[in-house]
Amino acid sequence: MATVYNFSAGPAMLPVPVMAQAREELLDWHATGMSVMEMSHRSKEYLSIASQAEADLRGLLEIPDDYHVLFLQGGATSQFAMVPHNLLRGKTGADYINTGAWSKKAIKEARRYCDVNVAADSDDTNYSTIPDRAEWRLDDNAAYVHYTPNETIGGVEFHSIPDTGDVPLVADMSSTILSRPLDVAHFGVIYAGAQKNIGPAGLTVVIVRNDLVGETLDFTPTMFDYKAHADSGSMLNTPPTFAWYLAGLVFKWIADQGGLVAMAEINRRKSRRLYDAVDASAFYASPVDPDCRSWMNVPFTLADDGLDGEFLAQAKSAGLLNLKGHRSVGGMRASIYNAMPEEGVAALIDFMAEFERTRA
Repeated sequence: MATVYNFSAGPAMLPVPVMAQAREELLDWHATGMSVMEMSHRSKEYLSIASQAEADLRGLLEIPDDYHVLFLQGGATSQFAMVPHNLLRGKTGADYINTGAWSKKAIKEARRYCDVNVAADSDDTNYSTIPDRAEWRLDDNAAYVHYTPNETIGGVEFHSIPDTGDVPLVADMSSTILSRPLDVAHFGVIYAGAQKNIGPAGLTVVIVRNDLVGETLDFTPTMFDYKAHADSGSMLNTPPTFAWYLAGLVFKWIADQGGLVAMAEINRRKSRRLYDAVDASAFYASPVDPDCRSWMNVPFTLADDGLDGEFLAQAKSAGLLNLKGHRSVGGMRASIYNAMPEEGVAALIDFMAEFERTRA
């Protein structure tokens, strides 16, 4: 089989060793005679899988003891509603930082439940940068401050954690979690859809400080109550068992690579090489402010967009898949999450150079 590198923004590629282990265990997990997909989520076998996955995630991120770790469903989109349901706690408003498509979706949903103060907005730059912290207009009485550390579509990323004082900080880390070390103690809530750096689609990880659990809006559905999920060990209903199992394999794989410090160095190196190749060329360009370029999602354009179709077709023939930019942005986008090996980025750079040589 020819080598293929999948640059999809999500669902994204998984580490090959994880896929290989899942294949080996698919029909018979640890001599139980059952696939993980067939196990009761209440069985001792599955409970051992679930508890080990949580322990491994806590170890990777050094999650403090006063935080719950929840394995839920519904993606980040459900969290857009669950966050205000759980964190308003008697207040009527929250601060949101708008840096792109996913921030906008979170803001739109939150406005159904509270007064949203858009404390900073990069719409006027076509979401190509992040507003300077000194320009943010935060409300001291806000229930929380929400931001999106990495915007997968626009390719902008915060490279430091905003200081919000005593106001809980909430982060949609769907596309950046586990790509580098993280001080969880700075946050009230971290949530992440799994399908970038954690595992397959269908699982959502929520890390929530204990003191922010237990006081919801009066009309909050039980399935939207963090406390209900925490009290049930994330098994209020049948969880996405196979996705949870695969996430556990990914956590072990990251540890085997040297943990998050090692992942950070690899990810920094991958993104730097790709941005350097773009910047060194007059044929390619990056639309993103260099100070806030994403490590995970690298958008770039061709000098002649009439060549986009040919670029994508030839890239596919070369085993470089899913490079088309989001429909709202155009151009190209290379998503280079943890599972993308450095060889994949090198292959893309070589292809770009050859395409430029023959088409410029």
